Amino acid sequence: MTQAMPQDMNWAHATWDEMPTMIAAARDSAILPIGATEQHGPHMGCGMDYVLADILCRAVAAKVGVPMLPTMPYGCSVGHSHRWPGTIALSPVTLINLIKDMGDWAYHSGIRRLFIVNTHVTNAAPLRCALEMLRSEHDDMMVAVFNSATISARVREFHFADGDDWHANDAETSLMLAKAPHMVRPEKLEMADDPDRTDGLVFAHPVNRTSLNGVTGQPSAATVEKGAQWFDWMVEDLSALIAKGMQETPPLAHSYFSSASS
Repeated sequence: MTQAMPQDMNWAHATWDEMPTMIAAARDSAILPIGATEQHGPHMGCGMDYVLADILCRAVAAKVGVPMLPTMPYGCSVGHSHRWPGTIALSPVTLINLIKDMGDWAYHSGIRRLFIVNTHVTNAAPLRCALEMLRSEHDDMMVAVFNSATISARVREFHFADGDDWHANDAETSLMLAKAPHMVRPEKLEMADDPDRTDGLVFAHPVNRTSLNGVTGQPSAATVEKGAQWFDWMVEDLSALIAKGMQETPPLAHSYFSSASS
C-alpha cells in the first residue's frame, strides 16, 4: 500500500514547490478517495472499503495524470451497529465537516476540479452535503462525487448481482481476492453467504437487523478471475469520467454571488 504509483501522482509524495506544476498539468484537478473501516463479515478484513479506495484511485491517478490526495480510511458506517467488532464510524456531520475542511485546503493549493471517489455506500449523503458547501463557498470550484459501485452500468451490474443491499458480497470479495488477497479468509467463504432481506421494506434498517453475520450476498461465488476483470472495468470507467471532467466547464459563467444581468 506504500509503493509509489508508476507515474507518481501521490499528493503526499510531492514537495510544496512541486505542487503548482503538478496541479497545473492536471488542469487544476485532484482525486480524493474516501473509504471506511467497518466489519465485512467473518471472511474479510474490516478495511476493505479503504483498501479498494486506495488501490483504485492509485491506478486511476496514474492513468489520467491527476494528483491523488491521501485516502480517508474512515467513513459514515454507523448503520453497521455495535453488534460486530471492528467498525470505526464517523457521524454524518463529522464526515461532512472533514471533507469540507479538506476541500477548502485543497482549493488554497490551487485545486479547482475535485473528484471525490467514494467506496462506502452510506458515505454518499454526507459527501453530497460537503459538495454543496464547497461549491457554494468557492465560486470557481467544481466538485464531483463518484460512488464506486455505480460509476457505470457494467460496474453496477456486478455489484448488485446478489442483492440490492449488498455488503461483503461476491463483488467486493472477488475484488479483494484479485487485488488484495491478504484481506480475504478463503476457508470461510463457503459459510459466509447471507441473503438480502430488505426487498419490499419501507424503512432503511441497520445491518444488525438485516444480516446474521454482517454479510449481504454470496461471497462464496467470488473468484480471482472475476475480481481482476471487474477491477479493470472500474479503472477504465472511472478514468473516463475523470478525463471528461478535466475538460468540463460550467454551461454558464454566472457567479453564485451575484444576480444574472442577462
